Amino acid sequence: MSDFKVNLSWVRSTPDFAPKTYDRTHEIRFSGGFTYQASAAPEFNGNPELANPEETLLAALVSCHMLTFLAIAANSKLIIDSYEDTAVAEIQKNANGKLCIQSVRLQPKIKFGGEKVPAAEELKRLHEKAHTNCIIANSITASVLIEPK
Repeated sequence: MSDFKVNLSWVRSTPDFAPKTYDRTHEIRFSGGFTYQASAAPEFNGNPELANPEETLLAALVSCHMLTFLAIAANSKLIIDSYEDTAVAEIQKNANGKLCIQSVRLQPKIKFGGEKVPAAEELKRLHEKAHTNCIIANSITASVLIEPK
């Protein structure tokens, strides 16, 4: 259906290439021209001031869930004034002893506008529908728990 492309570049900037000291900073460029620097997580000798792959995956998931939720809400004639989320990814070892994101917790806080505000059970159904239709959620194996605020 669709193809997406990013360009990544990394160049050694340290005199050595020792496991604990080489620089993990790299550049990621998106098709629209947006570029950002990323690194490994601090736990893996990365730069704590830059985004890391684990955070980027989490950001992709929470962004996809929100965008899917907004589309469903708009099609349901609901009005959303604001949407905030604090997402948390938990890294653990899987059954094969490999580190992975085992679970993700989304905590969306939504402000509705207009007359039509869904009750708790309807809000839960909307989030379930968003999760079921989120491309990123359908692409990962971690469990995703949604805890609306």
